Amino acid sequence: MEHTAIRVQPRSTEERKESYESNKLAKRLRRLVGQAIGDFDMIRDGDKVMVCLSGGKDSYALLDILLHFRERAPVRFDIVAVNLDQKQPDFPAHVLPEYLTQRGVPFRIAEQDTYSVVKRVIPEGKTMCSLCSRLRRGVLYRVAGELGATRIALGHHRDDIIETFFLNMFYGGTLKAMSPKLVSDDGHHIVIRPLAYCEEQDLAAYAELKQFPIIPCNLCGSQENLKRQEVKALLRAWEKRHPGRIETILTSMQNVRPSHLLDRALFDFPAVTAAGIPWAEGDKAIDIKEDFM
Repeated sequence: MEHTAIRVQPRSTEERKESYESNKLAKRLRRLVGQAIGDFDMIRDGDKVMVCLSGGKDSYALLDILLHFRERAPVRFDIVAVNLDQKQPDFPAHVLPEYLTQRGVPFRIAEQDTYSVVKRVIPEGKTMCSLCSRLRRGVLYRVAGELGATRIALGHHRDDIIETFFLNMFYGGTLKAMSPKLVSDDGHHIVIRPLAYCEEQDLAAYAELKQFPIIPCNLCGSQENLKRQEVKALLRAWEKRHPGRIETILTSMQNVRPSHLLDRALFDFPAVTAAGIPWAEGDKAIDIKEDFM
């Protein structure tokens, strides 16, 4: 009996290049998520991580990368996906259950008509994010308690964190951003943001690569008059003129000098005295390197 050899067509140079770039992207995102988890002690052995899945690119990527780590991490942890069906018009309710079933991920779809509440309470033309966010948090905290989740994982990335920093500074009069790890408002849960070091453009490319079934938001994210959109455009322009500036801003948020700010609750200014010895937090600490000028 003769056996016919099956000839495998060699991949083209373009295909090999695309495969290489795809693998490099996946490795970069996994490395950055692993680094964030380690830096901020986000997940411990025995944790049950509730991944909040909105249907957007970021939360899909978060779930996908955490599933990768669950199979390979030195600590054991469980994952459950949760989506809040806010009863937005034309919301494709079948998409997430089908996707999660296909991936073999346990999930809960929480149904609560926050859409109608937001539309009723917020006047036409005003931004809806604040109220919508508060309503979502309340539902998610309740579901986390019902599921026995020890961690609530959100899909906010590096750009979200930096945008929030400038939003608070420009419009809120506070110097704060999104924390990579914090205690929930009700005091019962740990909220984590494993994508804290990941760039939005990388997550968009990853979503396209993985062909996630994206569900567009027809409520908050679609509003064109959001201050966040203004800040996003500002940061995009900065990065275009000065490549690397966004990364520098993120680095600065990890190198805070309380003695060179003006928060009297954060630093004991009355205790500052001249002891006659060099002080690391003196005038030299405010010097700007010449190559930055």
